[in-house]
Amino acid sequence: MDDILKQLPEKAKVNHKEHKRFFTKLKKRPPKQLDGLMQELHEQEFSRTDCLECANCCKTTGPLFTDRDIERLAKLFKMKQQQFIESYLRLDEENDYVLQSVPCPFLGTDNYCSVYDH
Repeated sequence: MDDILKQLPEKAKVNHKEHKRFFTKLKKRPPKQLDGLMQELHEQEFSRTDCLECANCCKTTGPLFTDRDIERLAKLFKMKQQQFIESYLRLDEENDYVLQSVPCPFLGTDNYCSVYDH
């Protein structure tokens, strides 16, 4: 399993253009039942994946941060929202707030997220 996880970043780079094209097309004409399908796939995967054992998502990618996320987390850290953004986030090519770096700074050594509940 560790070998597969280590190969993922390189495999993602190789297919980046193809994936970008696919998701651009998907945004323009999403299938009617996309939400239901994604929920089903999510449940199937997480019935066999223990996030606390793996945490690969948090080690290699990060979430998008909404304005509400930024507001809540800035409050948690007793920071102004702009301070939180400057400390942890950057704008990506699609103007979404994402982490400045990975692994996620909120991921503990035990693979628990220190801000998940917020």
